[in-house]
Parts: sequence; structure tokens; C-alpha cells
Amino acid sequence: MKELVQYLARYLVNNPDAVEVKETLGDTASVLELKVAREDLGRIIGKQGRTAKSIRTILNAAASRTNRKVVLEIIEDK
Repeated sequence: MKELVQYLARYLVNNPDAVEVKETLGDTASVLELKVAREDLGRIIGKQGRTAKSIRTILNAAASRTNRKVVLEIIEDK
């Protein structure tokens, strides 16, 4: 799942080297934390969150094959 998020994020942003994905595994769920450069945050979220929702949909479809739940958190650096 981590590789899938990295792949998608790298092709959406202007600064692909700044993409970081951290995965935390639980019993039945995984939490993926996505960090991108500040100027690329809008590209990942999209208008009214459509891009982020689409990424989450793709993740849940891939995770359903392994009977896991995946939560994507987009981290904003301050």
C-alpha cells in the first residue's frame, strides 16, 4: 500500500523528491501518513478534496483484496 501511495503522489506533485509516506501497521488496519512539499499540498487534496478522496478510494479497493482497512492521513507541515 505504501508503494501505491508513493507512486500516485509522485505523479501528482511538482516536487516528487519531497514525497514521504510512513506506514503504521495494526491488527486489521494500516495507517498511511503522506507528507508533501507545502506548495504541493493543494495538488494532493484537490478541489473540495476530490483528489484525496480518489486516492483513498483506490487504496480501499486495493486493501479489500487483502481484507484490510487502510486510512490515509495527509500531513501538513507547519
